[in-house]
Amino acid sequence: MREGSLDAPTRHVIDWTNPDYIDTEKLDAELRRQFDICHGCRRCFNLCDSFPRLFDLIDAAEDDELEGVKSADFKHVVDACTLCDMCFLTKCPYVPPHEFNIDFPHLMLRYRAAEHAESGTPFFDKQLTETDRNGKLAGLAPGLANWGTKRGNALTRSAMEKIAGVHRDAELPKFHGTPFEERAKHSPPATNHEAPAFGRKAVIFATCFANYNNPGIGEAALSVLAKNGVETEVSYPGCCGMPQLEQGDLARVADQARTIAAKLRPYIEQKKDIVAVVPSCALMMKFEWPLIVPDDENVQALARATYDITEYIVDIAGKEGMAAGLAPLPGGVALHLACHARAQNMGPKGAEMLRLIPETDITVVERCSGHGGSWGIKKDNFEVATKFARQTVRKAANADKLYLASECPLAGKHLAQGFENLDGPAQKTVQALHPIQILAKAYGLTEHE
Repeated sequence: MREGSLDAPTRHVIDWTNPDYIDTEKLDAELRRQFDICHGCRRCFNLCDSFPRLFDLIDAAEDDELEGVKSADFKHVVDACTLCDMCFLTKCPYVPPHEFNIDFPHLMLRYRAAEHAESGTPFFDKQLTETDRNGKLAGLAPGLANWGTKRGNALTRSAMEKIAGVHRDAELPKFHGTPFEERAKHSPPATNHEAPAFGRKAVIFATCFANYNNPGIGEAALSVLAKNGVETEVSYPGCCGMPQLEQGDLARVADQARTIAAKLRPYIEQKKDIVAVVPSCALMMKFEWPLIVPDDENVQALARATYDITEYIVDIAGKEGMAAGLAPLPGGVALHLACHARAQNMGPKGAEMLRLIPETDITVVERCSGHGGSWGIKKDNFEVATKFARQTVRKAANADKLYLASECPLAGKHLAQGFENLDGPAQKTVQALHPIQILAKAYGLTEHE
């Protein structure tokens, strides 16, 4: 074994059905084993708040060693992890196949699974994770829902903070009355038969966010694929389970994986590619689901057939070539590379895609947004999330581009909010777009400003 894990990182199957997985003593022993190695390395000190919290606990112990830290204090470390996977993929020299066998994010997941097995998901946290139910209910009266969740609404947001623990200043997603899946059925764009990639067939996995919160992302993806000759339809069997994964509810994630994979399997048998428009969902389908339900062939087949939308466009560009019509975007783009896009280990596909636009300056911002799904909107986390986003926002602002984009819509929303807190002439109000919306604009297919 070579020092530094010079081989490609691998991940073990998540053995969550084994009683040992949530056994208190065995979990504590593994926490201490991995934490002790982290303590001796400390390379990840600046990635997120989990590592400073861990190292501070050790440094404050009487013996300056992990032995002096109480096991009950580990929860403070676990609660700071956003499951971004960046320590595993970009920093840690001891990931498998290295003999030290360090996988910090999946260790945090194991701790949360043990918590969930003991006491379940806290009530209000569970309500936040019910994205499909929330989207459907809010869609019945989106104006009222958006009024109630609007930042600055002193009446409702203070109540949400006290009751549900959602920070009153956190920008929350908006809701729409007609889901993206329904919109796609009513007015699908015509497929361009003259495009070099004509003949490809794909299914857009709508994702809960594009379906209920930002249909514009899905519509942009649909229009760009049609422009490039891809015969495309939209399917949304349900949420990928990332919100439940964050809470350690692995049984719920496994059920979603099996159900959705079974419903999408007929498309795969018809030789259609599956394209997810949000990177967290692509990550779940490509990497997490196969580790949680490794014995399900539908899940394995779906993992092999799934693309992130930016990855798929770059694949078209490399194999067949893009359809004509891309025009320069004066002012350029500051592109934030989202953690769950980077965690797919596919390269900076968002940047590669936007660089297909002629004569357009693309500045890449490869730093943490601080958001972490529902983590960053919590009362206990929002200030930390804002702190970690500060330098990312500053770098994006210093790029002085007309457009701000992020592959993760929630990260983009958090970064856009951060622009409001800048001092001096850089302060401005911005709208963060998904890269596929930027590409659609370059094709003249949408009118986002």
